[in-house]
Amino acid sequence: MNDPYENLANAVILQAVRDYRTALKALRMNPRNKAAQTEKESVERFFRSQWYQALTTVDGEMLIKKLNEEVMR
Repeated sequence: MNDPYENLANAVILQAVRDYRTALKALRMNPRNKAAQTEKESVERFFRSQWYQALTTVDGEMLIKKLNEEVMR
């Protein structure tokens, strides 16, 4: 049986990943999109935060890099 706290942590991280991808795609289409830039910066702060580190062992910098590579190809 899955731990409900682990499920919640995973859901938080997956939502951040979805939000980051959406922001990157919007910026690819329009680099001047202020809302997308703000969202991108906010999610990057989350990926670098102590809260993120408490939720997972996945390196936040590596995740940022991989998502940028994925979306910008």
